[in-house]
This record gives sequence, structure tokens and C-alpha cells, in this order.
Amino acid sequence: MPNKISIQYSQNLPDFLQITARAFEEEAKMAMAVKLFEMKRLSSGMAAALVGSDRVNFLLNLHKFNVPMIDLEDNELLSDMQNA
Repeated sequence: MPNKISIQYSQNLPDFLQITARAFEEEAKMAMAVKLFEMKRLSSGMAAALVGSDRVNFLLNLHKFNVPMIDLEDNELLSDMQNA
């Protein structure tokens, strides 16, 4: 059985956000996966698996959290361009 995280939140929070409790929980799970991906702690594939999604859909939804699909440093981008 996989490990599980439990988070307590006010019963009113989903109503305040004008979403269902299930939608709030899915969004919170996605936000955690996106942040771990953004911090380079998880690959896109691992983050996608964490939320029960495929990698392509995970990457296509990053914009909802203002996170770029590709985040290269200037020197990495220059190196990629030189090796293209």
C-alpha cells in the first residue's frame, strides 16, 4: 500500500473557493506535485504519477500554476543552442 498524506482544512474552504471538496483536494495535490517539479525535486514523469496523470497532461497543465515546462539557466540554453 502506498504512503499517504492527510491535510486538515476548514469545511468552508472549498465553498469559499467556489469548488467542490474533491476539486480542492485534487488541486492541492497538483499544486504539491507542480512545486516539487518546479524545485527540481521530481521529474515531470514522477510528478505526473503522483497526481495520477500522464506526463504530457501534467506538463500541459503547468501554466495554471505559472510554472514553465522548460526552465533552463542561460548557460544551459546557450549550450543547447550551440549543440543543436
